[in-house]
Amino acid sequence: MSSTKQVVKVGIADLNITTAPHSIRTSGLGSCVGCVIYDPVRKIAGLAHIMLPDSSLSRQTKMNDFKYADTALPILVDQLVSAGARKTALKAKIAGGAQMFKFNSQSDMMRIGPRNTEAVICELKKMGIPLIASDTGGNCGRTIEFFAETGDLHIRTVSKGESIL
Repeated sequence: MSSTKQVVKVGIADLNITTAPHSIRTSGLGSCVGCVIYDPVRKIAGLAHIMLPDSSLSRQTKMNDFKYADTALPILVDQLVSAGARKTALKAKIAGGAQMFKFNSQSDMMRIGPRNTEAVICELKKMGIPLIASDTGGNCGRTIEFFAETGDLHIRTVSKGESIL
C-alpha cells in the first residue's frame, strides 16, 4: 500500500478538500483570507481562498461562488460533510486579510483585507464553527498549508518567515 503524501492546491477564489495524510495549500494571500475548516478526529480538511467579503458586491450575471465569504464557506462545509466530516466537530483556522496598500481615503471600501477577515469570522459564527486560531492583518503576503493529519496550519509570511498555528 502506498502512503504517498500529496498537496492539494487551491487557487484564488477557489476551494477544495483533502484527508490525512495529505495537506492542502494556497498561495498569494494578500488581502484575501485563507479559511481552513476541518474535522480533527476524522482528519478531513477544506480550504477556501476568499477574495471578497460579500456576494452582493458581484456585478456579474454568472458569479463565482468560491470568491465570496458568504457563499464559499457554506459550500465548503457542505463538501466536508459530504466527505464524512461531522458538522458539530468542525473547527476553523484563518490567515491573510492584509492591508496591502496605503490609501489616503478613509473609505471603508478600501479596507478589503480587514473586511474580508470580518466577513469570514461573521460567517463562521453564523454556522457555529469555532475559530481556534488566526494570523491576519499586517501588510505582507502569506502562503498557507494545512496538514489534515496533525491539524497544523503552516504560514509563510513574506519577509517574516514561517509560523505554525
